[in-house]
Amino acid sequence: MVAAGPAGAERPIGVFDSGVGGLTVVRAIEELLPQEHLVYFGDTARTPYGPRSVDEVRSFAFEIMDLMANQDVKMLVIACNAMTAAAYEEARDRYGVPVIGVIEPAVHSAVRATHNGKIGVLGTPVTIGSGEYQRALAATGRGVEVFCQPCPAFVELVEAGDLFSEELIGLAEGYLAPLLAADVDTLILGCTHYPLLKGVLHWVTKGDLELISSAEAVARDVYARLVSEDLLRRVAELGTRRFMVSGDPGQFRAVGSRFLPELNVVEAVPWRD
Repeated sequence: MVAAGPAGAERPIGVFDSGVGGLTVVRAIEELLPQEHLVYFGDTARTPYGPRSVDEVRSFAFEIMDLMANQDVKMLVIACNAMTAAAYEEARDRYGVPVIGVIEPAVHSAVRATHNGKIGVLGTPVTIGSGEYQRALAATGRGVEVFCQPCPAFVELVEAGDLFSEELIGLAEGYLAPLLAADVDTLILGCTHYPLLKGVLHWVTKGDLELISSAEAVARDVYARLVSEDLLRRVAELGTRRFMVSGDPGQFRAVGSRFLPELNVVEAVPWRD
């Protein structure tokens, strides 16, 4: 494991996603732990991950975690539902640092929020197809009914900067129709890109559903784990930020800066297809 105490605490937290969506997790961590150093990687050259196979997503996840390990991170935060579903269990024993995923925090938040026990899950095809949300919700023992809906087009539109349009509203209406018909009262946004679409989702659902994003719950898990592992950076100064992408830094910055204003410098990291 990474060395505990002051030396280990100075190392950065590594956060990664298939694109800009993981910045929602970065923002939540920043708000709770502004003193922590953060390194972020977005695999924008290969996004979206949703149509890919679980094996391919798993391979990508370990390539990225190897990159993060070379940055001497003290913790890995898998800010991507597809990569959490494909690689989280194996990653926990592979890198010698704490690993946080996004599925379990969202699940626990959803079961606390629901009143009628009917929970909907929006996600990419690979995340929904993995069955991880269904298994995690069943494992809570709360007897909730789960209704899952793959949303293959959302990520590509977000990465292109489309956060509210007629096309997006039409897609959302189609994706949400079976969940609304099932009378779900709580909706898990099972992709870290989807919180960027809260405006559209509230519009289509008329604000009647509780929308669950894992970002804040993940940040709380990060804090708790840093404390338990004696890795919390205990200083009265802001931490540093480093952002890397495998694709076009300009496009990443243009979209990401809408909700993370300090996104000024983004590095391009050469990446194989």
